[in-house]
Amino acid sequence: MSLSVLIVDDQALVRAGFRMILDAEEDIDVAGEAADGADAVSEALRLNPDVILMDVRMPRRRDGCSRPTDSRRRS
Repeated sequence: MSLSVLIVDDQALVRAGFRMILDAEEDIDVAGEAADGADAVSEALRLNPDVILMDVRMPRRRDGCSRPTDSRRRS
């Protein structure tokens, strides 16, 4: 059974790097990517990943520190 991961970062190059590293692991499946916190919430609800790998510093308070609270409110 593989672990599904959603990658969230405002920099496309960082997302691509994480995807390349995670894709090399046979027991990890990159379920998707998001470029900001708002997209992260909608993608998390749509994809239901096991893990969300999220940048803690993104513009406009849409980061890994504020989004977990928003995600829990929608559950």
